[in-house]
Amino acid sequence: MVNDGQEDLLTFAAEDQGSVDENRQETEKWKVIIVDDEQEVHHLTKMVLNDFEFDGKRLEFVSAYSEQEAYRLIADHPDTAIVLLDVVMDRDDSGLKIVKYIREQLKYNAVRIILRTGQPGQAPERLVISNYDINDYKEKTELTTQKLFTTMMAALRSYRDIIVIENNKIGLERIIKSSAALFELQSMKKFASGVLTQLTSILNLHKNALHCNSFAVAKGQEEIYVLAATGDYSVGGNEKIQDIVPPHVLRTIEEAFREKKSNFFDNHFVCYFQSKTGMENVIYFEGGSKLNEWNRYLIEIYCSNVSVAFENIYLNEEVEHTQKEIIFTLGEIVETRSKETGYHVKRVAEYSKLLALKYGLPEEEAELIRLASSMHDVGKVAIPDAILTKPGQLTAEEFDIIRTHTNIGYAMLNHSDRKIIKAAAIIAHQHHEKYNGQGYPKGLAGGQIHIYGRIAALADVFDALGSDRVYKKAWPLEEIVDFIKKESGQHFDPDLVDIFLRNLPEFLSIRERYSDAKTF
Repeated sequence: MVNDGQEDLLTFAAEDQGSVDENRQETEKWKVIIVDDEQEVHHLTKMVLNDFEFDGKRLEFVSAYSEQEAYRLIADHPDTAIVLLDVVMDRDDSGLKIVKYIREQLKYNAVRIILRTGQPGQAPERLVISNYDINDYKEKTELTTQKLFTTMMAALRSYRDIIVIENNKIGLERIIKSSAALFELQSMKKFASGVLTQLTSILNLHKNALHCNSFAVAKGQEEIYVLAATGDYSVGGNEKIQDIVPPHVLRTIEEAFREKKSNFFDNHFVCYFQSKTGMENVIYFEGGSKLNEWNRYLIEIYCSNVSVAFENIYLNEEVEHTQKEIIFTLGEIVETRSKETGYHVKRVAEYSKLLALKYGLPEEEAELIRLASSMHDVGKVAIPDAILTKPGQLTAEEFDIIRTHTNIGYAMLNHSDRKIIKAAAIIAHQHHEKYNGQGYPKGLAGGQIHIYGRIAALADVFDALGSDRVYKKAWPLEEIVDFIKKESGQHFDPDLVDIFLRNLPEFLSIRERYSDAKTF
């Protein structure tokens, strides 16, 4: 039987429904789950709200007719904006149990829960609103067409604002993480991604909307590269802009760089900003609604502030690059004193990184080893030239002196808190240790030798045997491979030897790429 409130709903639907365009294609809708054991309630609610629209988006309805069905559907639809929830269904408190399930188990805090009850005595309003995390309480007899419209409008405004705040939070978290990881290879990309997330939030658009395509780009000397992207233009990182965008978008971005200014259009905009160091950046956004003057002002101010942050990241990356160059230069200076010119330091670094990656170490740690290994012989700066450059066989006393370079290098480096220098200290100290415990300076064996030291030991010997020295000629490749095989489990970690032999072509490719002959 239809009660008075339902009569009002039905009358409203008959008078104001109007025609519905069956062919209207919409990429986004507000999702509403109706939970009620009365089929008529579902039918009337959908009729009344058939033409409802908020922020340019219509409603999508999902129906649950029992408590168990509600649990399943709500879990399957985490993007639900509103749950219209009956209290009494399978049990007298089914609706209240569903509220606890949504908030406490699923942790869905953004969804707006509107409790509708035909039996208020079963769930008194004061008690329910105090003890349960619901957003509105309506008796079905009081829920007229106009009140339902008002309730839905208020709930959707609230849900939209919560999502905007959450997206802003995600963007801020990404930027904070980027600032704490400036020495990571992808730090600039992480920051740019955070910028895009915040911009979509400012414009009240969901970051995954299919019509919301946006990306940040940076201009190099000759090419424009993508730093971050969302939507249809999402990329892995650092692709050339012309490879992923249509011609009209490319023209818009190139024009912004050429004219050095921002431009706003009806359905897209491009913001240009330049840092004090001369780095140029553009943020392009398409698919949004036409921006008013206030939104344009906010975006311009935002981009202006972002340019300061980009400047800091560029400066930090420049510092990082300078540190890397200094580390390699110091390593090369040592090798020059030893008359071991050419690309020895570079080759050992590249061999070490390749070994580390094949061993299973993460990219970041492998890069750390690459940089640190260039300092493996830094302690030789304290060795007299007469010994270091002696062309003949060393005496026992001279060899004892040259062996001290491992302790000297460690003493020079082990006071720093920098990851690179700490890794370099380990490698300088242990790269002459042997897997069988017969090496120096401490006679460590097996797993007692740090993996960095074991990696550098194999990389260093492989390159040394294949290079001319003041005291010897380079060995043929066959003899080098035979020696390394023989020393597996003796001088070298057998696991690393297996990795080296399985991937020998890649090591030979590095040797060819950085051949000493190419330095002259």
